[in-house]
Amino acid sequence: MKKKIRIGTIGLGLMGKSIATCILAAGHEVTSLEKNIDQAKADARIQIKSYLQQLHDEGMIREDPDVVIQRLTITDDFSLFEKHEVVFESIIENIDEKKIIFRKLESVLSPTAIIGTNTSGIPVTILQQGLKHPERLLGIHWAEPAHITRFMEVICGNQTDIDYAHRIISLVEGWGKEPSLLRKDIRGFIANRIMYAMLREAFHLVEKGYATVEDVDRSLRNDLGSWITFAGPFRFMDITGIPAYLTVMKDLFKELDNADKAPSLMEELVSSGAKGVNNAHGFYPYTKESAEQWEKRFVEFSYDIRKLAEKYSQTVER
Repeated sequence: MKKKIRIGTIGLGLMGKSIATCILAAGHEVTSLEKNIDQAKADARIQIKSYLQQLHDEGMIREDPDVVIQRLTITDDFSLFEKHEVVFESIIENIDEKKIIFRKLESVLSPTAIIGTNTSGIPVTILQQGLKHPERLLGIHWAEPAHITRFMEVICGNQTDIDYAHRIISLVEGWGKEPSLLRKDIRGFIANRIMYAMLREAFHLVEKGYATVEDVDRSLRNDLGSWITFAGPFRFMDITGIPAYLTVMKDLFKELDNADKAPSLMEELVSSGAKGVNNAHGFYPYTKESAEQWEKRFVEFSYDIRKLAEKYSQTVER
């Protein structure tokens, strides 16, 4: 059996710890770089061990988490990445900070090693500017929790060699991911563009008094939420009959909100200090205890929905 490559990660924040867990669970040795090295060696290692234990309890890994965690090296030394073939960066969404990381990586990596940048909205083409080897930089859009979800978007910038994208897709499919490939760079990528179009319309309905926050959530949970894991929008139209959608599009599209400013309700909520369950202050009222319960339920749901998605494979014999 071919030995699995050692993979690097940069950043051990919330997403970074989840990413490192995902890679460890797939059987790789992982080198994780974090500038706050002392805190990371304690707090990050404990959290990653907890994630691995969850995966083990859910039957998603068979190895003892105590054994798996031994494959993790936490460092603040870029030189340890010298022989790595793949490094995933996962720091704050700041162009300048990310470019500093890329320059340091290019000083130690081979010219053909892949650099993946975890970003939700920064165009990869912008991040490629000024690199010695821009062709090997890819956008890698993970979803939280990264060690549970099957989601990943692999994004090509204007200078990306698509062969590198295919290498990453082949790699992560072996981790149980179901990646999508964006062959052309566009802000927001696939999932975020569609989600934010939905959010804009959701705010419109609430702010104009058509429905409450609770009613919007209820409708989407019980309609969109009942089929979206089984089929994306195009497959769903195939299953439920294409012509009716054209009829509705012709009438409805012109009625949909097309505002180019953030909703005032959102501005007001953020100004009031709301962060959601993170600080028990959001669109809904929370106590500290209920906020923690919602976070716990979301993790449980993430495991359940992955199992359901795996049960209904997207491959059907023709």
